[in-house]
Amino acid sequence: MKINPPNIGIVTFPVSQAGVIPLSNLVNIFCSIVEEVHVITGGDGYTAFENNNKIHKYLVKHNSGHTLFSRIFKYIQTQIRISNKLIKLRKNVNCWVFFIGAEGLVIPILTAKLLRKKVVVASAGTGFKPAKAAKSDFAFFLGLLQNCTYHLANNIVLYSKGLVEKQGLGKYKNKIFIAHEHFLDFDLFKNQCQLNDRAFSVGYIGRLSEEKGVFNFIKAISATLAERNESICFIGGDGQLKDDIEKYLLEHNLNKKVKFAGWISHEKLPQYLNDIKLVVIPSYYEGLPNIMLEAMACGTLVLATPVGAIPDFIKDSETGFIMEDNSPGCIATNIIRALNNPDIEQIENKAMTLVKKEFTYENAVMKYRELFDKLCS
Repeated sequence: MKINPPNIGIVTFPVSQAGVIPLSNLVNIFCSIVEEVHVITGGDGYTAFENNNKIHKYLVKHNSGHTLFSRIFKYIQTQIRISNKLIKLRKNVNCWVFFIGAEGLVIPILTAKLLRKKVVVASAGTGFKPAKAAKSDFAFFLGLLQNCTYHLANNIVLYSKGLVEKQGLGKYKNKIFIAHEHFLDFDLFKNQCQLNDRAFSVGYIGRLSEEKGVFNFIKAISATLAERNESICFIGGDGQLKDDIEKYLLEHNLNKKVKFAGWISHEKLPQYLNDIKLVVIPSYYEGLPNIMLEAMACGTLVLATPVGAIPDFIKDSETGFIMEDNSPGCIATNIIRALNNPDIEQIENKAMTLVKKEFTYENAVMKYRELFDKLCS
């Protein structure tokens, strides 16, 4: 049954390849709820949708400046471009969902409000924390914008209740709605290999960038091998740290103990996950990482830092393992602890049961349908 209003729009800041799956998931969810979905995006996100008459997409380009002033100026320029598209679509869309990069889009959100449209900010993880962690001058600017967008929104969508306190959003509790765009194809992501038969004891799959804590994992490998010399490690992914990681592995004679596979396509990801016993997610910050859910569905154990919505789904020694921080020593200690746990098969089974129950397409559609029914009542 279709709801009123008949059309919904999605706005993102131009996204990288990492944002394609969450954006595609959200679009697919909305296509089951409404007649048409209008998507304003850029980068890799714009090329993600082909041959679907229900999806109308609009390109936004963004060029980042090199100085603080030029970055702010170009950021505002891009927001004005988005706002112009919102104005042109004012007769087509009744509710705008601001998604990836949404927290700073004050001008487009204000434009939507002036056009008397409903506004939902679906927080997919904020750009504010990476900028703050990097001690960027841009962080203060983003923080101000984020507070404004949350104030203007009709609803704020978070992945879990635990994020309300973590992100300091208690003052917006009446606006907050818990939902997510995550769902898995369980015909693709499934357990195909027993843990004891897997080729790699431990691995990392993801973006090779500072905020992911991947270099801390690389530095933890030597300490792990000192305790478990039979271990073989796997690294999959691409990013700005790729050359530094390859150099480090060579200089520390780790090449024979570490397989570096580079970028992995989504279609081949289940195959690699079924080759790994334990996946490590050593991030400084996350929303709700896809790789965690995909690993759990494949029967792969997960060791992660307690950031974002991760602790809502990974309970230590029940559905995976949580480490206190992502320092190399802490990572190594917890890798050994996880691999030596006598109950890993029970943990594996509980994790698979959890994702198969919580992360279905039907559940994702149901939660967003509930949100839109509430908005339109």
